[in-house]
Amino acid sequence: MDIKKYLETWAKSYKEDLTQNIMPFWMKYGVDKKNGGVYTCVDRDGSLMDTTKSVWFQGRFAFVCAYAYNHIEKNEEWLAAAKSTIDFIEKYCFDNDGHMYFSITHDGRPLRKRRYVFSETFAAIAMSEYALASGDRSYADKAVKIFKDTLRFLSTPGFLTPKFEPEVKLQGHSIVMILINVASCLRLVSDDPILTRQIDESIEKLKKYFMHPEFKALLESVGPNGEFIDTNMTRLINPGHCIETAWFIMEEAKTRNWNKDLTDMALTIFDWSWDWGWDKSYGGIINFRDCRNLPVQDYSQDMKFWWPQCETIIASLYAYLATGEDEYIYRHQRISEWTYAHFPDTKYGEWYGYLHRDGRVAQPAKGNLFKGPFHIPRMMIKSYTLCKEILDKMG
Repeated sequence: MDIKKYLETWAKSYKEDLTQNIMPFWMKYGVDKKNGGVYTCVDRDGSLMDTTKSVWFQGRFAFVCAYAYNHIEKNEEWLAAAKSTIDFIEKYCFDNDGHMYFSITHDGRPLRKRRYVFSETFAAIAMSEYALASGDRSYADKAVKIFKDTLRFLSTPGFLTPKFEPEVKLQGHSIVMILINVASCLRLVSDDPILTRQIDESIEKLKKYFMHPEFKALLESVGPNGEFIDTNMTRLINPGHCIETAWFIMEEAKTRNWNKDLTDMALTIFDWSWDWGWDKSYGGIINFRDCRNLPVQDYSQDMKFWWPQCETIIASLYAYLATGEDEYIYRHQRISEWTYAHFPDTKYGEWYGYLHRDGRVAQPAKGNLFKGPFHIPRMMIKSYTLCKEILDKMG
């Protein structure tokens, strides 16, 4: 393989696909020009199926628009969409206690509030990225405030409704890992020490509690002190989620001049998770595995969702940037060839989100409350910049 030519081809592809396919699709079918914000519940051809708005996608979309503006091209339509969506977030998406809703109507009336704080995490990165794009410092301050409120919600007993009864003592991977990425994004606009402190705390928790060498796996749920609990739920491995965590840690290692301990930790998680996730029969990253190889409880366990493939594309490029090892370029080639052979919709644009294990389309809608303009455009932007970094390093 001519790696230089390979990376040049992919860099061009990412940029063209983002600017000519993904962003135009959502600008045409997603942007709510009347009320502000973005719709995500759209059918294969972009037609609106449901006007309910996902609150975490308001933040995700605003982030993507500003992120593309900052790293791909100074497209004023993208910047305006980011601002419109952030205005919608500020006007409609916060309850009186500061905790954000999960879903609202098209015109901003609350529908549902959940025990999670992911709406807050995505609103925070939207504000920080928009601060970079617009030069308006006030959005950086808003981002840090949302981040601190999020930590307060998580640490205040009783503020968030418990997932289980008090007797159940568990800690989950998802909030630990997402705080790394959020703090990393905010650190581009703020030098508040709470950000690096949170990154260090999250990484230490992942290493101490969630990484289980006896299974060569990072588990989704563990006991208060990292105990392995032998139930269907707590044996769960989410390979895509773990691979996303791996590149979050690689990104942090890079900011610390490729700190060896962090790099090794990230590569270990990536390697473990690739081995669990890569489907040797059909290709692609499978949804869920059981760390004891028992049958997985979740009904979608053997499906192929869009986002784990995206995270694996990013992680393989980061791993190659970190190590220069050909294995990671070949890993990128395998996941990319499978992904691009099955997910893109050549007739209507954008990507399908939900495939059966063998790559057949399970349902053709382009969006819902969980899929929309985030993982795919973020992958293309991040992968474009990584290809460029690698090429610059190669000289």
